[in-house]
Amino acid sequence: MSIELSARSRGATLSDEERKVLTATLVGTTIEWYDFFVYAQAAGLVFGALFFAPMNANNPLLAQIVSFATLGLSFLFRPLGAIVCGHLGDRFGRKNMLVVTLLLMGAATALVGLLPTYAQIGAWAPALLILLRILQGFSAGGEWGGAALMSVESAPRDKRSFFGSFPQIGTPLGMILATGVLWVLTTTLGKQAMIEWGWRIPFLLSILLIVVGIVIRRTVEESPVFKAMQRRHRESSAPLKELMRNHAKEIFRTALIFMANNAAGYILIAFIISYGANTLKMPSDQLLLIGTLAAVSWFIFTLLGGILGDKIGRVRCFQIGYGLMVLWAVPMWFLIDSKNLLLFFISAVGLTIALGLSYGPQAALYAELFPAKVRYSGVSIGYALGAIFGGAFAPMIAQWIIGTYGQSWRVGVYIAVLSLISLITVSTIKDPQGVDLNVNDTGT
Repeated sequence: MSIELSARSRGATLSDEERKVLTATLVGTTIEWYDFFVYAQAAGLVFGALFFAPMNANNPLLAQIVSFATLGLSFLFRPLGAIVCGHLGDRFGRKNMLVVTLLLMGAATALVGLLPTYAQIGAWAPALLILLRILQGFSAGGEWGGAALMSVESAPRDKRSFFGSFPQIGTPLGMILATGVLWVLTTTLGKQAMIEWGWRIPFLLSILLIVVGIVIRRTVEESPVFKAMQRRHRESSAPLKELMRNHAKEIFRTALIFMANNAAGYILIAFIISYGANTLKMPSDQLLLIGTLAAVSWFIFTLLGGILGDKIGRVRCFQIGYGLMVLWAVPMWFLIDSKNLLLFFISAVGLTIALGLSYGPQAALYAELFPAKVRYSGVSIGYALGAIFGGAFAPMIAQWIIGTYGQSWRVGVYIAVLSLISLITVSTIKDPQGVDLNVNDTGT
């Protein structure tokens, strides 16, 4: 769905400046998440055998858990990325930092595609893999807050949630690209060739996406809206000490609100497909196709979540999404364990409905919770901490649950508990919809 078609569906006409901002935030986050998802899929399907070979030979379950742990390790560096990129953005301009984070993510991803395996260089292989994964996490920490605020603060007051859904739909679009590319390669090359060398291609393709992203972001450089956002960023970035002293409650709440969505999202992204392929022995090419189609559903319901966030309120939309997730988190695993491809697809789509409704209005809610002088730092750090609490180690925890208890529905209990915590937390907030984003005290 194009930006213009989406706007027409809202009865709105986008200006050239608004279109540039939305395109830049959408493309940038899509590329960032493509890189993350390619790594996540590879961690579930091939990295255990290729980079942790001795461990895999003696204990395949432990090797898979460690492989997923490298996925979570990068989340620990997201807050650092948020802090450092905010500081450098004050000195050199946020537009430059957005390009830098895109380049850093792309370079790290492409280099993963060139890494020698354990069989070639021994222990240096996992060490270099972890280093590149840390760089990915650092760059992601500096990306989301800026993209989210660019979109929300460019929006009319009654369309903030809709505008804010554009960096959000970059997540499912990135998954569509990642799983789509992996599906095409697996179908074309075969499983053995993918394990031997084909897994490198999706990482190397990141170079092309980065070129496209930089070209698009350069078109925003001279936009008055972008310059206004850069000025606002200088006003809103506050020292960490001041932020934590005066706004720790908002940061903690935003982290808990995002926690369940991020955990469930990474179960969908990184674990379900590998569980189907490795544990249930289902065809990986068909599972990747299911993942791609499920990401389309995630895209649709994220955009719908953005629209509903303006119509019924951000908090109410979150409540509906998390209520559905609590109800669906356990039953979906019985559909998955049936080994029936249609039921597997239904289980994934059901999860994406809950994910989208609790993700679309997130950027608007976060922006409205923080006053202008701390908004950039508060939004970025809250998001990064939520990712640590939620998705950082969710695939690893899920793998441990399966390996220890052998019952997948227990993974659903884990997600349901997190969803209940996020639901309760968001319900404690008085919906800030429509507050003046230019003031330095939101009154929340």
